[in-house]
Amino acid sequence: MTVTHSRAYRRGVLATTDFPLEDVSEQLEMDDDTIVWVDLFAPTKEELDLLARELGLHELAVEDALGPHQRPKLDHYDSHLFLSCHAVRVAEDRGALETVEVDAFINKHWFITVHKEPGFDIDAVVQRWDRSPDLLVHGPSFLVYGLLDVIVDGYFDTVQAFDEFYDEISEDLFSEQPLDPARQRNWFEMRRALVQFHRLAVPMREAVSSLMRREQSAVAEELYPYFQDVYDHILRVSESTDALRDLIATIVETNISLRDFRQNQVMKKVTSWAAIIAVPTLITGFYGMNVPYPGFAEVWGVWVFFIATFAISGSLYLTFKRKDWL
Repeated sequence: MTVTHSRAYRRGVLATTDFPLEDVSEQLEMDDDTIVWVDLFAPTKEELDLLARELGLHELAVEDALGPHQRPKLDHYDSHLFLSCHAVRVAEDRGALETVEVDAFINKHWFITVHKEPGFDIDAVVQRWDRSPDLLVHGPSFLVYGLLDVIVDGYFDTVQAFDEFYDEISEDLFSEQPLDPARQRNWFEMRRALVQFHRLAVPMREAVSSLMRREQSAVAEELYPYFQDVYDHILRVSESTDALRDLIATIVETNISLRDFRQNQVMKKVTSWAAIIAVPTLITGFYGMNVPYPGFAEVWGVWVFFIATFAISGSLYLTFKRKDWL
């Protein structure tokens, strides 16, 4: 386990930083107004069990923090809350959604964050806290807000990336050049990434809503406008993902329609040229029979062949050209 950050606040003022995990209890005992934050990267079961015994973490919450692929949620226990959420970013070149699960144990005196994979910028959360030091007097609920604010801002960046990608896709639909298989595969992967993002963003509404319920007393009264702002942002993200999914459905339908239209255009041209070429083939086949016929072995018979061939083929060409089949 790596303790990437640790901080202790007393009466809203930063008192000490970067102390070891073993000193958490000592820091909490110094003052009743002390708030401790510890960030853990990839802790083992034994290490998290040790912290659980020290702070009274529920065994189910510890199990969820160690287990993979938790859905966004907020669980209530007697001594603390357990929050699970995900930081996300989209890699357009691979058509993949990169996610980092971030779990948090929340108590009125301490805030423990756990992330098992690299890729989450915890320094951005620290910077968010440091921009509003006056709000630290409201306890860990402000630390929770800072974490959610950074994560939801990442959601907006992800939505923007999807929006720009599908704007480009919409323009490519009407290109005369056929799409290469690699590009089509990228479309599919990005569509799957959007579905995955939707599954992560939508449950966050319930998690934040549950956190804001006043009967739970999890959020300081002065911080409700801030959490409401986060909740509104999540609603906008959810609505944007719904709109993008509708846009994808429209793009798919349009792509199929355009593909059928282009196929019909090609078939009309092929059929038209086949009909034109069939005329000299038919006449040549008639004149190639080894039987006497009017004009057989005569010069005027040759002229009849050429005139009939060019006249019928030319009339077919003009007819198809006028109907825009050629």
